[in-house]
Amino acid sequence: MSGFVLAIDQGTTSTRAILFDDKMKVAGTGQQEFAQHYPASGWVEHDPEDIWASVLATVKSALKSASRTASDVAAIGITNQRETVVIWDKATGQPIHNAIVWQDRRTAPLCQKLKKQGLEKKFTKKTGLLLDPYFSGTKIAWMLDKVKGARKRAEKGELLAGTIDSFLIWRLTGGQVHATDATNASRTLVYNIEKNVWDEELLSILNIPAAILPQVKDCADDFGVTEKSLFGAEMRILGVAGDQHAATIGQACFEPGMMKSTYGTGCFALLNTGADLVRSRNRLLTTIAYRLNGKTTYALEGSIFIAGAAVQWLRDGIKVIGKAEQSGALAATADPAQQVYLVPAFVGLGAPHWDAEARGAIFGLTRNSSPAEFARAALESVAFQTRDLLDAMRKDWKGASAKTVLRVDGGMVASDWTMQRLADILDAPVDRPTILETTALGAAWLAGSRAGVWPKSKEFARSWALERRFKPEMDAATRGAKLAGWRDAVRRTLSAQ
Repeated sequence: MSGFVLAIDQGTTSTRAILFDDKMKVAGTGQQEFAQHYPASGWVEHDPEDIWASVLATVKSALKSASRTASDVAAIGITNQRETVVIWDKATGQPIHNAIVWQDRRTAPLCQKLKKQGLEKKFTKKTGLLLDPYFSGTKIAWMLDKVKGARKRAEKGELLAGTIDSFLIWRLTGGQVHATDATNASRTLVYNIEKNVWDEELLSILNIPAAILPQVKDCADDFGVTEKSLFGAEMRILGVAGDQHAATIGQACFEPGMMKSTYGTGCFALLNTGADLVRSRNRLLTTIAYRLNGKTTYALEGSIFIAGAAVQWLRDGIKVIGKAEQSGALAATADPAQQVYLVPAFVGLGAPHWDAEARGAIFGLTRNSSPAEFARAALESVAFQTRDLLDAMRKDWKGASAKTVLRVDGGMVASDWTMQRLADILDAPVDRPTILETTALGAAWLAGSRAGVWPKSKEFARSWALERRFKPEMDAATRGAKLAGWRDAVRRTLSAQ
């Protein structure tokens, strides 16, 4: 059997398809951006048909660039933007509304209402999540309530709902399979992560009919076969995971205590806690890292809303750099005698604060402050926020030891200066792998291992290769002073809660 595995990486602003060969190397790629829609303040939507078209186009492009056909593909793995949801017609496959994106805040009033009813502890205990518009459940409830006739149609069994992976599986299989995996299910706010079932009580609170939801499978499982007419031959879909979970797998973080952090627009850090379902006391999220062969592995997750977006702000907002990659070199020229802090709460603060009303602020400016100090402050803010997450993880779980090594990926990790400063602030090693396509690789491994053409987890973990390890170089006094200043800056930025 061919060892080629196709990964569909359906992201927030673009879709990528990557074809890996039998040595797990990239053989062909395709990428296509699609439109973002902002119908009202705080609302973010995608047209599901745009997403579908981008998947078809990028898969064909990846195959063509590798001079391969669908017949050469042993399996498909899908990874996707989490928490973004679609509701579609069961008979026609047509969406009843645009997809509501994970960034969308329209359900904040519903979340506040549920909090005032004292229900957040119930949701957190069962799902590991907080009552926040970020998650999928309140988005589904909103569509059922606001789209004309949707609730009646759902109750009649005429509609189906799911995250983007479910919608793609339905379309790819010609409506034969309505399924998701445990990681995507765990982000919906209605999935009991301890019992691994849709939770009837939570569904009742949100008034969501269980019948519209997909079957929940392992991450490496049989998700059906693509229609022959789409790509010229059938391909088996054998792996699915939400993007941050796929990156955890791609980084081979299979052992408890291993941690990965992805630095894109935001930052998402996952710490593998193994079979321990750790209930956070420090406002982190408890989530399913992955589920293989019926065995659930859990994780603590910290979500930072602004990471690479701070560099975009330097470039597009205050225009102190022309290209994102200039930020590290500019930061390196900053005056060491000055300490400027940027708290990048442009859209509120994520974990461990979860303050939606906080807004960005800059502290420590003097007459000598220049673009160099702004650049350093923006990059350091990512390191400081990551340190906040790691500190919270260590408080929550004894397995998060002082020896924790952070494996990193995402666009920001190309900057040596940023990674060195991250290691300095964390006082922990930071490992940058040779393969940075970790999200797609994780999805591909799920499918390839299930198909029997790629190695099992232990051998796959041995194939993980280090490009560079960044070791802490900053002295303890300097680090302590910087962290004290950061914590004071955050305290001044938080809204009155």
